Amino acid sequence: MDTHGPRHRTHRQSVESKAVVKSSAVSLSHTRRQFLTALSGAAAGHALLADSVAAENNPAAQVGDRTSSIRITKLRATWVNPCVFVRIETNQGVVGWGDIKGVDPRVATPLAESLFELIEGENPTRIEHLWQKIFRSHRNIRGGPFLIHTLAGIDQALWDITGKLWGVPVYRLLGGPTRDRIRVYHTKQARKVSTGPLEHSGTPADIEKLVAVIRAAREQVGPSGAVMFDAHSAIPPATLIQLAAAIKPYDVLFIEEPAVPGNIEVFKRLKEQITIPLAAGERDRTIYEMLPYLQHRCLDILQPDCCHTGGITSMKKIATLAEAYFVPLAPHCTASNLGIAASLHVAASIPLFLIHEFYPDNQGFNPVGVMRMDWKLDAEGYVGLPEGPGLGIEVDEKKLEEEGRKPQTYRWPGQTLKDGSVADY
Repeated sequence: MDTHGPRHRTHRQSVESKAVVKSSAVSLSHTRRQFLTALSGAAAGHALLADSVAAENNPAAQVGDRTSSIRITKLRATWVNPCVFVRIETNQGVVGWGDIKGVDPRVATPLAESLFELIEGENPTRIEHLWQKIFRSHRNIRGGPFLIHTLAGIDQALWDITGKLWGVPVYRLLGGPTRDRIRVYHTKQARKVSTGPLEHSGTPADIEKLVAVIRAAREQVGPSGAVMFDAHSAIPPATLIQLAAAIKPYDVLFIEEPAVPGNIEVFKRLKEQITIPLAAGERDRTIYEMLPYLQHRCLDILQPDCCHTGGITSMKKIATLAEAYFVPLAPHCTASNLGIAASLHVAASIPLFLIHEFYPDNQGFNPVGVMRMDWKLDAEGYVGLPEGPGLGIEVDEKKLEEEGRKPQTYRWPGQTLKDGSVADY
């Protein structure tokens, strides 16, 4: 048998070729592994070298603020009825101020001092990080009014510091101004009227009394002015529906606080029955409590209060959330000049804005001679954008200390109906 014939030679050559290919593949695979191992080692070595040589110049490595020397060193809370004024100091001498209001100052004062534990030694310009650090610090008190109102004052002070460091108004740090001036009330062109608690069932006389107040406001501002009605969460839904029908001829800009927050079904019911725009939000905190109003389309205007909802950081987020639903802001604001300024900075920087509550001369919130804010109301009922770096508020610290040394009092508010039962207000 010819084992050297063409067929067998071809088979033998094929087997030998396969062996060579297999051997080459193994060799190539081995060489490839060696190459990749060497490459990996070189890359790791290069990375280590780059980290040791260039970390200080790498922006991605600066999240820990290794190249920044400014740090928070002290927090002081001063209670002056009915507010607590927060002063945050830094190791570079830059100081920021904030306003805590709307909660018992006897609780807010030590709470602010306690929360300092979370921000001491931190870079004050890491505002979002510090906001989250405080907000998430305790799982059982997250989101409550005492924490959020106190956080608002701290947040305002951090923005004040950051604006002063950069030498610009806070609204410049929020994306810059979206308007040249800010419409406010109360003015000759815009008035808001309100009521106290009504009984669970309104009478024709009750309705007529409120109609008369709204009619008078319309006569004061004229056909081109704005009239707003604040129901103050104090009018039973059925009565408010009756009232809304009666005041339709007076073209009310919005009905504020049509119901007590917490039950979205009541707001939905009112929205189905009332054609006048509805506004609320001063007692709702952060984006999480505002979201249901937008999802259920039961408010036409959101009214966050910068001192109630977690400060500038939170209010700006609420504005962005509302923008997605084409809902403007008409910020609630009964505060000191610090709280007013903080809110105006947000209003200056957002696209969808209606009108701003404005009481700079309210001595109940502004201790006499303690704070100075430069503002000017024009003939059309607008104020200019806040001036100066940071919040733009000058604080007379000596005068504030004097006010803080005076005996301070606080009494829990409350309302009752004619029969002595507890009322909403």
